[in-house]
Amino acid sequence: MGSDSDLPVVEKAIAVLKEYGVPYEVHIYSAHRTPQQAAAFASGARENGFGVLLAAAGMAAHLAGALAANTTLPVIGIPVRGKALDGIDALLSTVQMPTGIPVATVAIDGAANAALLAVQILSLSDGDLADKLQAQREAGAEKVLEKNRAVEETYNR
Repeated sequence: MGSDSDLPVVEKAIAVLKEYGVPYEVHIYSAHRTPQQAAAFASGARENGFGVLLAAAGMAAHLAGALAANTTLPVIGIPVRGKALDGIDALLSTVQMPTGIPVATVAIDGAANAALLAVQILSLSDGDLADKLQAQREAGAEKVLEKNRAVEETYNR
């Protein structure tokens, strides 16, 4: 994350990664205040066993792009809501990357979906993760169908 103020958002991703048993690390690297450290982290990420990088940042939100410029691993950007433009600035900064340096971008404060996307990417080479994802999807579908049955029973007579 770009700042410790992003931690409440990032904690949602951490919870998802824990749920799926995906190992993770949490760091604060600023694209502007610690660019050398951010670049070093990203450039060594593959060799250090990472499969996907998540980058949460608000305002200028250059962290995801700065990481993506220094690795060929998938980078998922999480635009964080700010005070001035309610996160639209971070969204546009994260999603507008030049050709050749892609960043997958989720919704403003969409850390849970960022983690789920990371799990999906990792599941390409991990059958256990793929099975967990499928089970979660099926459980989610069943919840919706249960609610549908209750609504139908109440209103469709």
